[in-house]
Amino acid sequence: MASASLSDTPPRDWKIVPQGDRCLILRFGSGIDPAVSRRCIAAAAALRAAGLEGVRDIVPTYNSVAVHHHPGADARQARALERAIDQRLQQVFGGGFEPPAARQVDIAVCYGGAYGPDLPQVAEHCGLNEAEVVRLHSAATVQVLMLGFAAGAPYLGLIDPRLDIPRRSSPRVSLPAGSVAIANRQTMIYPESSPGGWHIIGASSVTLFDPHAEPPTLLAPGDSVRFVPVSEQEFLAAQERRR
Repeated sequence: MASASLSDTPPRDWKIVPQGDRCLILRFGSGIDPAVSRRCIAAAAALRAAGLEGVRDIVPTYNSVAVHHHPGADARQARALERAIDQRLQQVFGGGFEPPAARQVDIAVCYGGAYGPDLPQVAEHCGLNEAEVVRLHSAATVQVLMLGFAAGAPYLGLIDPRLDIPRRSSPRVSLPAGSVAIANRQTMIYPESSPGGWHIIGASSVTLFDPHAEPPTLLAPGDSVRFVPVSEQEFLAAQERRR
């Protein structure tokens, strides 16, 4: 049997780094890149499907995956887990695993006014009018890069470069649940009332986290989201239906 050439071997572009005595970090890159995020999401899905012994939780982020395992593993067990993870990743990126298809989720947003107090400042910073900001924010489908900050809170991106704006210089102490915000070419929805330093351009009535639901989060890493502009009347009617 002919031996595999280098071109047949999937590139090993990840590093496995111990993080304390109960976590391994799988690093796939740096910065925020949807392509890297998709690799992290595929790796996490494959490792969950593998059911590796001793693994308690698997959490994908922008450019890494945290594999939480039972504490107290000796050196031999730790090396065995690292080898099993490495072998599974080589199968994943060698074409031996098909990650779950991304879901498409539409989320209604009421832009501007009392619901998007930062929309005028965002428009001014970006050299656009408010209608153009809304059009650009709602025109493209964006990827859920990761969940974090609060239960069910999605970090989505990357949004149109014409909407690139840094975080606010002074965060707000409290934002309403459902606030739709942008910063650093990302957008997010605050799932609950909380502090926040992003620019609020609208509001949504969706429930992002419900501890009694299965799954408890509306969105998952890898999902695709499209924002749909709605009127204030439609937004208030949707809020009323949630009660």
